[in-house]
Amino acid sequence: MLELLANTLPHFRNTNSGQFFLMAGPCVIEGEDMALRIAEKVRHITDKLQIPYIFKGSYRKANRSRLDSFTGIGDEKALQILAKVGREMGVPTVTDIHESGEAALAAEYVDVLQIPAFLCRQTDLLIAAAETGKVINIKKGQFLNGEAMQFAVDKVRQSGNQNVILTDRGNSFGYSDLVVDFRNLPAMREFGVPVVMDVTHSLQRPNQSSGVTGGQPALIETIAKAAIAVGADGLFIETHPTPATAKSDGANMLALDKLEDLLVKLTKVREAVR
Repeated sequence: MLELLANTLPHFRNTNSGQFFLMAGPCVIEGEDMALRIAEKVRHITDKLQIPYIFKGSYRKANRSRLDSFTGIGDEKALQILAKVGREMGVPTVTDIHESGEAALAAEYVDVLQIPAFLCRQTDLLIAAAETGKVINIKKGQFLNGEAMQFAVDKVRQSGNQNVILTDRGNSFGYSDLVVDFRNLPAMREFGVPVVMDVTHSLQRPNQSSGVTGGQPALIETIAKAAIAVGADGLFIETHPTPATAKSDGANMLALDKLEDLLVKLTKVREAVR
């Protein structure tokens, strides 16, 4: 499956290693120094382990629990930081878009456009993203099974873009929890696209009475190992030097200093199941 990405993404390294690929970075761009620091650390680790790497950072957070929740440092500023990360670190970059009008703008700065899970059925958004010619990462809605994502893939392909990734981020379980159904990964892989497990968002505890999303980061290793074991092509992991001070989704992030140990374990799982 990596061939689909290796031929499209600039600076996508280590693609012949046989390893899973990694999308990792902060939930949201908080500043240039932090973004470059995280990207440099993750690139160093992934190069050492021969893992293909895409830097992730949202230039703006549109889906927030409260009006006073942090949404970003400014669209243009954050997008310029993403472009600088790609240039200076020599890695592809990915960011979310939320409305059709954002697609062309974001495409000027990043290599992969990501469709948030809540928006995976938004036809105009998918078409606008597809028409940029960029790789499109569509997150599976928490309200859908894997088979239903065929229609999201079709919308992008029928708009003239064959470069699609599908990412699972768990399914709604009651009002304030998520559960991962690993049947969704092989189901989505049947569409001939790379399939990713969003490890950290699948461990969210949304809709808390405080208005701040909770999480279960202690289970990151469990979900990641299981995803690799059932054949995920890639993993999505949000990471931060100090998750407790992160401006978004800190409750379910992986501390940056724990990433290397986790990835070492996961490469061994990959080698065992290959």
